[in-house]
Formats: sequence, C-alpha cells, structure tokens
Amino acid sequence: MKFQLGVLLLIASAFNVSAQSDRWQQRAKYEMEIDFDAANHQYKGTQKLVYTNNSPDTLHKVFYHLYLNAFQPGSQMDVRSRSISDPDPRVKDRISKLSPTEIGYEKVLSLKQNGKALKYQVVGTILEVTLNEKILPKTQHTFEMQFEAQVPVQIRRTGRNNSEGIDYSMAQWYPKMCEYDYEGWHSNPYIGREFYGIWGDFDVKITIDASYVVAGTGYLQNPDKIGHGYSTKTVTHKPGERLTWHFVAPEVHDFMWAADPDYKHDVVKVDDNLDLHFFYQTDTLAHVWKEMEPLAVRSFKIMNERFGRYPYKQYSIIQGGDGGMEYPMATLITGRLNLNSLVSVAVHESIHSWFQMILGTNEAKYPWMDEGFTTYAQNIVMAELFNTKGDAQRTTTNSYRGLVKSGLEEPLTTHADHYNTNRAYSIASYSKGSVFLNQLAYIVGKDKFERGMKRYFNEWKFKHPNPTDLKRIMEKESGLELDWYWEDFVGTTKTIDFSIREVSPNGSKTNVVLERIGQMPMPLDVVVTYKDGSQENFYIPLEIMRGEKEEKMYAQTTLMADWGWTYPKYTFSIDRNLAEIVRIVIDPSQRMADMDIDNNFYPTIISEVPSFKAARAQ
Repeated sequence: MKFQLGVLLLIASAFNVSAQSDRWQQRAKYEMEIDFDAANHQYKGTQKLVYTNNSPDTLHKVFYHLYLNAFQPGSQMDVRSRSISDPDPRVKDRISKLSPTEIGYEKVLSLKQNGKALKYQVVGTILEVTLNEKILPKTQHTFEMQFEAQVPVQIRRTGRNNSEGIDYSMAQWYPKMCEYDYEGWHSNPYIGREFYGIWGDFDVKITIDASYVVAGTGYLQNPDKIGHGYSTKTVTHKPGERLTWHFVAPEVHDFMWAADPDYKHDVVKVDDNLDLHFFYQTDTLAHVWKEMEPLAVRSFKIMNERFGRYPYKQYSIIQGGDGGMEYPMATLITGRLNLNSLVSVAVHESIHSWFQMILGTNEAKYPWMDEGFTTYAQNIVMAELFNTKGDAQRTTTNSYRGLVKSGLEEPLTTHADHYNTNRAYSIASYSKGSVFLNQLAYIVGKDKFERGMKRYFNEWKFKHPNPTDLKRIMEKESGLELDWYWEDFVGTTKTIDFSIREVSPNGSKTNVVLERIGQMPMPLDVVVTYKDGSQENFYIPLEIMRGEKEEKMYAQTTLMADWGWTYPKYTFSIDRNLAEIVRIVIDPSQRMADMDIDNNFYPTIISEVPSFKAARAQ
C-alpha cells in the first residue's frame, strides 16, 4: 500500500496542537536503513533521528534503549529471572546458558549530534549520551548513528528460530530514544516487562534475502517490487537475490517487524478504510487461521463502535513471538492454537491498538491502564464473538479475588518492573485493571461510563494519558467526584466487603442494617425482590461522591441518604413488612468485586441466588 505520509503528518500535527496546554510531548522522526545477514543472524544499520524538544526544559543528556543487550548472561533480565520466586517459564535460566553466537546485542559504532561526534557509555540496556550541544526548549536536533546487532535465540518477545519455526521476530531491535516527559527521563533498564516511547514517524528500509516475507509496522512503499501478497502483480525473485523492503509508519511510538520464508499472506477488509493482514505458516493448523480471520474482522468492528475508530488503514496479525505481544499497527502471536485460543490472543493483542498504541500511557508505570483495559474490552468482544451468556467480566473478578486471598497483592501504583512476584504483576495488571473499569461502570452508571470511554479515546489519542486524565474525563461525564476511588483501588490494597448484617420487622416496615467490613467504601445498589415479583433498588451513594449515578437498571429506584465513609454501618427502612420480602441482594449485577459474596444477600441461602452461586463456584 502506497501511503501519503504528508497527509497524516498534518493530522498528527493537529493532534499535538490540540493537546492540553500543560502537557507537551517530545517528537521523533526516524530514518533507518538495515542490512540483514540471515546466515549469521546479524545486521548493520544506520539511523537518522530528528528529535524535537517540545518541553520547557534544557536537555544536557539523552538516553537510548538497547533492548537486545538484555539477552546476555548476567544481564539484569537474566538475574531477575533467576532470583524471582516465580520466574516466567519462557525465560527461567535460559539467558544464562546462551553462547556468544546465541546472545543478543546492540553495538553503537558511532553517534553524532548535528554532525559532531558524541561521547557515550553503554550501561546494560541503556546508552548514556553526553551532549556537545545542549538541547534548548522548542529546538530540533539531528542524531546520526551507525550500529550493528545480533539477533538472540528466541527467549522473550524477540529473537530467532522460535519453537514454532518462525525465523525472525524483530521486536525491540533498534537503538530507541528514551522518552522524556513532564516527569523527566524514563531510561529504565529492560528486564522483560513493559515499554514507553516517543510519538513520531518511522521510515525504515530493510534489505534481506529475497526468500523472506517481511511483515510488521507501517505501510509498504514498494509492493510492486516485492510481491509476496502485498501486490496483485506477480513478482519473481532469483535465488540469492536481496530485496529492500521500504516501510513508512506515521504517528507511532515503536516499529516491529518479522520475517520468515514460509509465511502465507492473506488480506481481509474490515471496511473501505481498513485492511487486516495475516501472516502465518501453512502447516496443519493453517485452517484455524482461516477460521480466525472473519472473527478478527468482527473484533475490529466491535472495538470501532464501542471504544473509538482505529485510525490507521492497516493492521497485521503475525505468527511469531512466544505468546502474544502488541506493537503499533501489528502484533506477534503464537500461531499453533485451537480456534478459541487463537482468536483470544489475536483479539487481546489487537485491542492494545486502542490501549497503548493510540492511548500511549506509560505502561511501565501504569500497566493496568494498558493490560487491564485491554482485558476488559477483550472480555466484551469475546463474549459477543462466541455468543457467551452471563457476566463477561466474572473470570477476571474472581482472578483478582484469588490474588487478594493469596496475600501477594501489591498496589496498582507499583512499577511494572518492581512487583515482588510475576503473579502479583500479572493479576494486578490484567485482572484488577479490568475490574477497575467494571467497577467504574457500576459507580457512574453504564451509559455515562461508555460515553466517558469514547471521550477518553477521542481527547487523548496520540498522546500520553495518565490515571488522572481518565479520572477527569469520567468526572466530567458523570458529574461525580471520583478521587476516592482512584486513591483506594489504585493506590492501596484495601478491599471491598459489605454485608447485610440484620433484617428485622418494624411494624408495617422492615429495617435493614448494612455493614462495611472491608476498608474500601463503595456506593451500593441494594435490590429487594417482593412476593408480587416486583423489584426495588435502594441506591445508597457515598457522601464523598458529591452526587449520584443516573443509571436506570431497575424499574423502581429509591434514592437513599448518603453513606459517610467513616461509618461502618448503615440502616434504612423498607415500606413493606418482612413477610412481603422474598430476597434482598447487595449488587446483584456483580460489577462490584466484593470479597465475600456469601454475606451479600438475605435470606442467607446461597441456592436461592443462582447468579451468586455460579460466581462462587468459579
């Protein structure tokens, strides 16, 4: 696909101009030429980086990521994997056993700033650069680099000759400028977690043996010279011939590619403005990929409708990697799976196009805004694709409950690299992050929540939103104050546990006493079912919300007095006698992650509440 770069650059410029005045963003423009030696799994490259300092600060140093250096014995990734109590089974001690021909490395051969040589030092996976010429605010500087690298044996996300036989998964493969934002530099060493990058534009030329099919980020600029399914034109390549693949990727914060001589390349349209590309090996499971393709198309349509329009004209789902990992305009996923599993990983990784590739949070600091929000949307999409009944979010809610009960939970404010266990990181980021959104919909109401998520996407796309940015959007949409929810559910490990403490007759009325057992306050839907079949929701807002939701889930809702968060108990009366009451339930929608659902209903016979029985059984 030939793409007009200038058009999207104008659009990108408009996005940056419209960014909040106090939230400037740095800008990067990469031009790279890569000469790839497949026989030795090595490559040489040149990089021209035009760096724009949009900050009010003067920069005296810059830093680059050299991710491939992590795949060496003794690296921080290696030591971390061998010292953590529950190492990633894909890594374990494998890095420590790599030979010199199997390791990964990136070596900087020369680096210049505006034509003048620079001094630099390699410190593990970070290149520390002392500038000759300081970078003043609102100025642009050009860095030119020559480098060489070796592709490691596939260990994690990137590498060669993985277990499925994919030759090259080229992720985190080039010297990448670290991000500098309103908090300063983010030059974290790479130990196998998340990423953060500068919004910019990539122009990449990769020269490799013509037998390889190359897939990845960006729009191919020379399809008629390449063939391999990128063009309807038949192109014949001679043995030993080398091809230069020219990709352009505007308004992204990373660039990934993969290469294999056995890739089958399919293109399927989502609509007139979006094509999905599929790259996979034609082995015995190729038919599963064919079955997955229309489901991937439906996934994009659902996401476009529910969360905002995917803004690029192309997305590629590529067999490669060691599970699934998201990148701009493309993903690397494990390919040899059954249909449900293949669709699940493709859906999850492609949804990252919304939550990280377009809403570019610092996922190292806020992995729950990346993985958790993606998991929440994935649950919705998978339920629709496979027509699954029941609560789509129940599994993630129960996963979060399990982490709490294990005693391993850490606050969501924990940096992705610093969790004490992989389990705590994974469940906090994926499950608790998903629960965060599910509960937020409970607090503000489904309609306000869905409008808020679309507004969040439209106001913060192509920017770097943080948790407060989402909070302010939701406060504006709902009219509620929500800082208490962020403070407790994100900033602490306080849990939710409410109970129906007492139900007693009071003449023609019934008194109900509720108790907050957990430390975290929440507004409550307390739904009463009467003998005549009618239901009434006694909605109890929190005082610190300074308002109430307007959700209309029940035919009759009675607004109750606010509950002050310091009071452990709350008493109210029902204008019916006890004999007329069949059931009282706290949060029958189960959007609230109450830690003990056994005490959430009256009478206390769990078999009388089927939805609670099902949740408890999982």
